[in-house]
This record gives sequence, C-alpha cells and structure tokens, in this order.
Amino acid sequence: MTVLNLRSLAVVMVLPLAACSGTGTARYLIDAPVASGAETRVSVTSVELRDVSLPSHASGAEILIREEGGALRPLGDAVWADDPERAVTGALAQLLDDRSTATVSAEPWPLQDGPAARLDVRIDKMLATAAGVFEITGQAAVSAVDGTPRERVERFAIAVPLTEITAGAVTEAQGRALVALSDELIGLMR
Repeated sequence: MTVLNLRSLAVVMVLPLAACSGTGTARYLIDAPVASGAETRVSVTSVELRDVSLPSHASGAEILIREEGGALRPLGDAVWADDPERAVTGALAQLLDDRSTATVSAEPWPLQDGPAARLDVRIDKMLATAAGVFEITGQAAVSAVDGTPRERVERFAIAVPLTEITAGAVTEAQGRALVALSDELIGLMR
C-alpha cells in the first residue's frame, strides 16, 4: 500500500470511533474576561507564576456546587474542558501580564534571562455555592530573584455573585473571581 492509501485507511477507521465517542457531556473552559487595557505599575519587570495549587475538589474534571448542607455535588453533566490546574495557571498568567506592567509567564520560565520575581498561589477553596456565590480563598507569596519586590505572603478571599446555578453561570463567575484575584496579586508585586 502507498503512504496515501494508509493515511486514507487510518482516517476511515477513526471516523466511526469519533462518532461513537459523543457522551452528551457539556465541557466548559476556565477562562477570564478580556483585560480592560489599564495596566497597573509594579516594581518588577518580569514574573514567573508557579503552577497554581488547587484543592482536590477544584482539580477534578467535574464542576461542583456546595449545597446548603455543605455537600459538594456535580452540577449536572458539566465538566471542565481542560485540566483545572493548568487552566487556572494560564488564565492568571494572562491576566497578570495584561493588567500589570510586568511580563508574566507560567512556569517554566521561557527566556534565558530569569524572571525578576516568582509568584506562588495556593488555593484552599474554589467553588460555587447554592447560596449564589463563587468563592476563591487561599494564600499567595511573592519571592524576589533580584532583590525587588519586598517578599511576602498574604491570604486572599474572593467572593463574586452567581447570576444563576448553572454551569455557564459558574464559569462566568469564576472568570470574574480570577480577575479579582489577579488584582490582589498585582498588589503583592507593587
């Protein structure tokens, strides 16, 4: 068989498998709204954002909601479209880069010259509640590589309202919460 025939055969064999794989599960991106264009001046020129640490309830594929009694339950058949840790890290890096004067990239640092500072974000809680709130709590630490900024560790608590209890509304509220978190992180770099 020629190479072209082998490729055609492979495509024909994969198509039926792809058609059978649909499960009806809705997939949602962890995403944040586009930056407003206003940059906040910070004391460092470049920042490496370490991989954001998520608790197990936020790092799984299912989108969860905390019920009135405290139990965490899946929100229908909705799941995250990407690994939550990778997606939150990427969204925060983009927000920090867009909203501050620093060049921000997720680890590993992509340039030969190292970053001026490192930012470590550890999230304790990241979930929607049946009471209509999306919460993110945890702590962040900024460490200097070249002497600035002042090194410190601070706790954060973000709460934004949910418009309704649906996966789409949870995703939208999470994006707004990540914007609010990025603003607090920029404050650490000033």
